[in-house]
Amino acid sequence: MTAPAKPAAGYARFLAWAAVVTVALGTIGFVPTRRLAGEDGLPALIAGCLIGFLSSALGGLPVALIRGRTPAGPVAVVMGAMAARLLAAVVFGIAAGLSGRLATVPLLLWIGISYAALLGVDAWYAVRWVQGAGQAG
Repeated sequence: MTAPAKPAAGYARFLAWAAVVTVALGTIGFVPTRRLAGEDGLPALIAGCLIGFLSSALGGLPVALIRGRTPAGPVAVVMGAMAARLLAAVVFGIAAGLSGRLATVPLLLWIGISYAALLGVDAWYAVRWVQGAGQAG
C-alpha cells in the first residue's frame, strides 16, 4: 500500500495539468481567433484562458486545504469547490467584460471554452481526492 500524496504535492500537480491544458487551448485557438475576431480578439483569448485557469485554481483550493479535515465528507468539499470555481469565473468574467479593454464576444467564448476544458482536470483532481479520502477513512 502506498502512502497518500501530500495535499501540496497533489495541488501542485493539479495546477501543472491545468497550466498545460490552458496553454494548449491558447495555442490551438490562436489562429481561429485571429481569423474570426482580428487582432482585437487575441487579448480576449489570453484573458479568457487565464480566467478559466484562475477559476480552476481557486476551485481546487478547498480540496487541497480541507483534505482529511472535514467531518462533512468528500461530497460537500467537492460541491464547495465547484461553487467556488463557478463564482470565480463569473466574477473575473464580469470584471474583464466591464473593463472595456477586451472584445466581449471572444472573451466570453474563451471563458466558456477554458472553463469546460479545465472541468476535466478539476474532476480528475476531485476524484483522486475522494478516492484518497475513502482509503484514509
